[in-house]
Amino acid sequence: MPTNENSRYERTPIPEESIPQRTRTFGEILEPYSSDEAVLEAQRCLQCAMPFCVQACPITQDCRGYISLIAQRRFDDAAELTLIDNPLATVLCKTCYHYCEEDCVMGGRGVPIAIRHLKRAALELGRSDARYVPGPSKHQPIAVVGGGPTGLMAAWELALRGYSVTVFESEPFLGGQVDTIPQYHLDGTELDRDLARFRDLDVRFVVDQKAGVDFTPASLLARGYVAVLLAVGASRPRTLGVPGEELPGVFSALPFLLAVNRGPEGSFGRKGRKVVVIGGGDVAFDAARSSLRLSGPGDVTLVYRKARADLPAGEEEVTGAETEGIRFLFGRAPVRILGSGQVSGIVVRATRAGPADASGRPTLELVAGSDETIACDTVIVAVGETSDLAGLPGELDLKVSPHGFPEGRGPDGRTDVDGVFATGGVSVVYAMSAGSRVAEAIDAYLSAKGGRPPTPRPDPFGRGARAPLPDGYGGPTWHSD
Repeated sequence: MPTNENSRYERTPIPEESIPQRTRTFGEILEPYSSDEAVLEAQRCLQCAMPFCVQACPITQDCRGYISLIAQRRFDDAAELTLIDNPLATVLCKTCYHYCEEDCVMGGRGVPIAIRHLKRAALELGRSDARYVPGPSKHQPIAVVGGGPTGLMAAWELALRGYSVTVFESEPFLGGQVDTIPQYHLDGTELDRDLARFRDLDVRFVVDQKAGVDFTPASLLARGYVAVLLAVGASRPRTLGVPGEELPGVFSALPFLLAVNRGPEGSFGRKGRKVVVIGGGDVAFDAARSSLRLSGPGDVTLVYRKARADLPAGEEEVTGAETEGIRFLFGRAPVRILGSGQVSGIVVRATRAGPADASGRPTLELVAGSDETIACDTVIVAVGETSDLAGLPGELDLKVSPHGFPEGRGPDGRTDVDGVFATGGVSVVYAMSAGSRVAEAIDAYLSAKGGRPPTPRPDPFGRGARAPLPDGYGGPTWHSD
């Protein structure tokens, strides 16, 4: 146990790369705990009777349980417990927004337990290469359209229940939003390690196949699939709608980040750039911090239309960017991009609170006479994404969420076409949660048609019933996206 009561409220420092070094490369910033460091941090946990950390997790990860096992140096058991509810744990142990830590009671008097980093310790210090075991085959094929976190989680849930799943992905690779996460967070091998545990499941991946072009939900049903899940996410970048946005040197953030991950040096061209990033979400900060690493001795400015307190990005990203030297300009909105043949600057205008709209939400208005010009040769636009629904039939009556991904109209993801479901999530872990819920709905739908009860998710390692929820668990606590 910690040596004194005060040390219980102090987090075991997480090793990390120095600031001068981290901004020169895309190497991972955070380094793993040693076994002794992991045990010391795990021993700070109070093992609360009411596990607020578990309730805060969108996929009901039993973090209290694996922390207890780490405290006992039972790393293999901790890894197994982590993987019971989390098939993408290697990705999440480095990228999750760790809502669990926000609700950790230790944060009331000190620093929350480093739950996400302890998950990483469980996987890296324990045996995490076990294979998932499929349930007895139901001989019913299901099509999952989209190979991102929602689709992968749904495929896992359905395969464990004995369904035969084919995942169709429009890109030549799997991962969706995971593949745009910079390599200073993920080294690029994590998803492959997670998917290696799928290798005994009845899941087949088909890439370079786009919904609405190569197939439709109706054609998949006609081919014998008994259900279709649309988990296509939000991949079409939103635009600013200002003059000059078509100039060379203007990039959309997600394609930019994907290109960086494919080859940082070749994707951005020459060094010494002056970069302006428009937006305030995590994607904007990923673009800004990646640009800093590519710009040599250049500089990066992030422009956001509201105040710092309104930033939707996580505090970890904001603090990281600020520490690395990225400049912030708040309360400004772009009105024009300048240049002739190449970007030379961007004009921004001050904003102020305006009257509420019809729904009661506050609006922003531009302040006349407040224009200022920022000299730059690159503008990266990160103001959100929406879904590419081209070619998908209107009779599905899809609802588009505020974050841009399509959903069915019903709470279980059902669309207006029998057997077709649609869902998604704004972050990796919320997308996984959505995939889990819709998989349960698909199983309930097919079970009702077959006159049998729904199939609870079995233990993914083939030992019968799923492990029960931890004692004291009282239901999920949903955080604002």
